Amino acid sequence: MTDFPGAPSGPSTGPRLRVLAAMSGGVDSAVAAARAAEAGHEVTGVHLALSSNPQSFRTGARGCCTLEDSRDARRAADVIGIPFYVWDLAERFREDVIDDFVAEYAAGRTPNPCLRCNEKIKFAALLDKAVALGFDAVCTGHYARIVELPGGGRELHRAIDPAKDQSYVLGVLDAEQLAHSLFPLGDTTKEEIRLEAERRGLAVAKKPDSHDICFIADGDTQGFLARHLGTATGDIVDEAGAKVGEHDGAYGFTIGQRKGLRIGRPAPDGKPRYVLDISPVDNTVTVGPVEGLDVLGLTAIRPRWCGAQAPAGEARYTAQLRAHGEEVPVTAELVDGELRVRLDRAVRGIAPGQAVVLYDGTRVVGSATIAETERRAVAEI
Repeated sequence: MTDFPGAPSGPSTGPRLRVLAAMSGGVDSAVAAARAAEAGHEVTGVHLALSSNPQSFRTGARGCCTLEDSRDARRAADVIGIPFYVWDLAERFREDVIDDFVAEYAAGRTPNPCLRCNEKIKFAALLDKAVALGFDAVCTGHYARIVELPGGGRELHRAIDPAKDQSYVLGVLDAEQLAHSLFPLGDTTKEEIRLEAERRGLAVAKKPDSHDICFIADGDTQGFLARHLGTATGDIVDEAGAKVGEHDGAYGFTIGQRKGLRIGRPAPDGKPRYVLDISPVDNTVTVGPVEGLDVLGLTAIRPRWCGAQAPAGEARYTAQLRAHGEEVPVTAELVDGELRVRLDRAVRGIAPGQAVVLYDGTRVVGSATIAETERRAVAEI
């Protein structure tokens, strides 16, 4: 990998490549495409149409697949001077991301749709199609770095800018996918990217970042789930099983939630109560003190090893448990295909359905989906 900031990170230091640049319509993907073209690659831009009816998206939605975004991506491609196409992946996106999102909440879990989109859409459906058409790599505006090893192979590392690092949602990539990936922004800060976009004459230089779930343009996740799952009145209970309130659907809650519980009476000690458990089987939400959220260990399923083989035996790592969470030292081991993780210190509010991503320094080791958590009993505190 080259050492200067702004160098493409990925399969870019060898011969000229045919590169498919995924252009969301934002500043990051636009600059990534421009850098790939400037590096001498044969670049084609593509915008993914992920909604079967994009006209239904409201103007100004802060997602990444509105009509405005498609037009912004096309204008950026024109400025860069590369061909541009729109690919319809709406059906695949609905099946692999939206339906999965709804099913996970219905099962009482908390999914990460951006991670699922990277796994199933950008680095599966899109990459498979790109390779079939003769492209060598897919380029995206993710903030992460790919380090090429002297003896061959590649590793995924954190971006230089910790505030923008997106290696967590890329931890699902395997060695083959990394071999066909290009992340030109990993050695640059977001501020530098915006300044570069201005210098390049890209109209998206000052476009705000997207923060909402792209298929929930109004940001009302609970309303979206209610439309898909309907209402189902159930009980809110305390740790002893005593009813303290009612809800219209257990899917409307997440582990660690404090606000919007609609509990009729305060806790005996007067302290706030938080969602500790969600049971879709009996449609019950359990609440309790914040200390009941302390997680000391977890079991994760469907592990994917990022550019490496599965580690053998027990080993020390750091783990990130949320998209913007801090790292915590852990001991992890693969047992019968499941990842068993012991945390050095308790972390609060970790929910089944979220991803645990293991790191060795800045290197991403792998990712797995949390299935169960082991909490510290409140009596121990």
